[in-house]
This record gives sequence, structure tokens and C-alpha cells, in this order.
Amino acid sequence: MNIQSLAPSIIQWGALTLVFLFGLGVLYVLVAYIVDKTQTTHTIRRNYPVVGRFRYVLEHLGEFFRQYFFAMDREELPFNRAERSWVYRASKKVDSTIAFGSTRSLNSEGEIIFINSAFPILKEDTAGPATVVIGKGSAAQPYETNAIINISAMSFGSISKPAVRALSMGAKAAGIWLNTGEGGLSPYHLEGGCDVVFQIGTAKYGVRDNEGNLDTKKLKAVAQNPQVKMFEIKLSQGAKPGKGGILPGAKVTEEIANIRNIPVGKDSISPNGHTNIRSTDDVIDMVCEVRELTGRPVGIKLVVGDIAFIEELCLTVHRRGVITAPDFITIDSADGGTGAAPQPLMDYVGMPIRESLPQVVDMLIRYGLRERIKVVVSGKLITPSRVAWALAVGADFINSARGFMFSLGCIQAMQCNKNTCPTGITTHKKSLQRGLVPEVKSERVAHYARQIVADVNMLAHSCGVPNARDLNRSHLRVIEGNRKTSAYTDYYPDNETPTRYQPKP
Repeated sequence: MNIQSLAPSIIQWGALTLVFLFGLGVLYVLVAYIVDKTQTTHTIRRNYPVVGRFRYVLEHLGEFFRQYFFAMDREELPFNRAERSWVYRASKKVDSTIAFGSTRSLNSEGEIIFINSAFPILKEDTAGPATVVIGKGSAAQPYETNAIINISAMSFGSISKPAVRALSMGAKAAGIWLNTGEGGLSPYHLEGGCDVVFQIGTAKYGVRDNEGNLDTKKLKAVAQNPQVKMFEIKLSQGAKPGKGGILPGAKVTEEIANIRNIPVGKDSISPNGHTNIRSTDDVIDMVCEVRELTGRPVGIKLVVGDIAFIEELCLTVHRRGVITAPDFITIDSADGGTGAAPQPLMDYVGMPIRESLPQVVDMLIRYGLRERIKVVVSGKLITPSRVAWALAVGADFINSARGFMFSLGCIQAMQCNKNTCPTGITTHKKSLQRGLVPEVKSERVAHYARQIVADVNMLAHSCGVPNARDLNRSHLRVIEGNRKTSAYTDYYPDNETPTRYQPKP
């Protein structure tokens, strides 16, 4: 039998297949027409049956077309193409230089610029980031590190097993810490051998009893792991200030449920606050309790809304003794995060870190607590310039979640809450996780962290200081109207330039 004798049969089968597919198409159109005309939920589909369905398809595809074809390099939110591209290049360890001028508007009102020195630091005079000790004099086991940027809170649950494994291995290689997020401590956080910060959320996952209260035996068990260096009590977070964590039931696997001590397949919704914390005295009580039980430095995390809370906290610390103070405060920005969150909270509640960070630092200086309480800051700080800004304003450390997600391959598909993440980072579907190979992605995590530090130090040297932690507000200017610049501190109380760690007279 040759190909010529088969040709008529192939043509016949091809024709039958086309007829069959055409029939299916016609059947689909008829069924869709009847369904659309009879349903009462969607006005467009009822008035324009079948054709109206394209509206929803185009609406869904629109965000991807805008990202790749229509948005300019500096236009897209929450992260524009220029920012994402820098992270991708840094994590892949390829050339991150650009040519022919910046696409950033350098004359726009409110933009921040760094003031370079006439006498930049020469290579032989540079120094690595200074070491910072957290919990000195208060914790039995203080934590000492020279890390500048660390991996912010992302729970096992909100992100996948291979993502956590890659972050753990990458953190170890880069010498930075990994925050567990509020979902408890999983084996995958520990797998890479990195330093770990255990977060205690409002639901106290991982250290809770059946009623949701703090289980001191479980807390002590976590503290026995030498990789767990600090504990962080989360009061609120950037994605949803005023509301607890939300993990959709589709992402609550049996393994995640066991770690959190919750039912499988049901929405994991944390309380919007700690039931045992209703005042600044309660905050100090819990900080002291956890520190006493674990021997580790203990801090708090919050989105700053009313700055009066920080002042009241400082007053409470002085009343009860400086040793009772939190060892660190993590300030989260109110402009969103990776987690599922109600839009009104993400859009309108809390202060972004550009407002809150300087005010918190100034308040700690005013009450003589800046040396005692270290400042960690998080919120869209994914590029060297943003990290350097935070250090100059007064932060000791920077945490990033989405920056490290980009280093894992995140494409900003905006599906973190749907268990359909196409890059396998925030989904628990094995078929989608397959593309995320931890051993490969961990290298990109480490490259990204190292490049951030290298470029932040480059900015510092340009400003005339030997290392990044020597940056201060005198190195910043803000663009005002008519292309004028003013000292960055003109925007903050008393027109002062607080020196790091120097209490206000």
C-alpha cells in the first residue's frame, strides 16, 4: 500500500473531521444562544447572545496585552516593566546596564534623587555593609547579621513548596534571612539551611492550640531549631491592614492544614487582630513573653496608620523599662502585597512607607530608642535605588517579597489568590509547579540579593560614603515645582535631619 492509495481515505477522513467540528461549533453556538437569552445574571450576554461572551474574554486578556504591548516602560502598576526587567537581569546575572538615557522622569514633582559627592569613594576605600546586632542586652541569643535585603514574609500556603525550597536555598547562598510568613514553619523553610525569622500571625499558625491561643510548648519547640533566629509578631500587613490573612480553601492542602492545625480545603481566614492584644501594654506583654520563652529577639510588624500608636508604644517602653521594648519594628507599606485582600483595604487604608518610615524613625529618635529598636521596612522595595532610599531615611534592613518572586520567574500575572499562577510560585497544582525547579531558581534568588547589595553600595560610594549603611537623609533631595529641589527632610516635622542612632535633645 502506497501513499497514493491512501490519499482518498485521508481526504475523506479530513472532510468528515471538518464537518464534525463544524457541527460541534454550530451546536455550541445554539446552546450558548439559548443559555445567554434565558439567563438573567449578565445583561450584555442577554442582550447580545454569544457575541457578548467576547467581552469577558477580551477583558481578561486586556491586562496581559497592556503589560506586553501597550504600557510604557515606566507606566504599569504595581511594578513597571523597567523595574521587573532590572530584577530579571540581576537574578540571571546578565548585563544590567542601559543606554541612551533614563526613561524615568527626572523632573516630576515629588521624585527623589540622590546627591552625588564631588569626591566619590574610591575602590580601595570601600567597605562592606556594617554588622547590626538585634536583641543585644534583651535576648539570651541576640542575632548578628550584615545582611541588607532579606526575604519578606510569604507563608507556605500563599506560595508553593518548590518556591519555598528555592527561597530557602537562595537565602543560604546569599547569607540573608527568610521570613516564614504567618503560615507556620515548614520543612521547606529549613531545607536550604538559611537563617529563619518565624512570624506569629493573628491566628498563631504553627504555635496555636485548638482554640487558636498561643501554645507555649509548640513555641519552645520551634525555638529549639538553631536556624530560627528571631520571632516577629504580626499586627497587620500591607495587603490588608485591619484584616487578618486570607488563604482560599483551594490552596489549603492536607500538608498545609497539618502545619497550620486547620481543616483541609476550607478558607483559612485569620482574625483581624490578636485576641490577647488590645493595647500597647499588651504588645509589650507578648513581646516579653515570647522573648522569655524562646531566648530570641522579638519584634512586631505593622502597617502604620495613626503615628500616635508609635508614640504611645515609646511611652509604654519608657514606663516599663527600655529592656521591655521590641527588638525590632517591621514597617510594611500600605500599597499592597501578594496575598488575597479586599480592594478597599489595599487601595485606601494605611500609610505607604514613604510617609511612615521617616515618621517612625523620627519618633524613635525623639524618645531615645533608635539604637535599642532596629527598623525593618518592606513594601515594593525591589530595586537598588528604592533600597538605598530606605537605608538613607533610617531603616536598618529591607525585606522584599515581590522582588524575590520576580527572581523566581514571576510575570506579574496577578493570579496569586487563584491557585492558577502560571509560573508555579503561588499555586499548589503540580502541573504548574513543574516549571519551577528549586535548584535553578535558588541561584537566581542569590544573584538578585547580591546584585541589590552591590548596586546599593555603588550608590553609596557615589554619594561619598564607604558603605550603604552610612547613607542618610542629607544624601537625598525631592523635586519640587519648577524643577527645584529641596532637602528631603523639608517634608517632615521640624525640618530636621535626624542622625542615625542619635537621640533628639
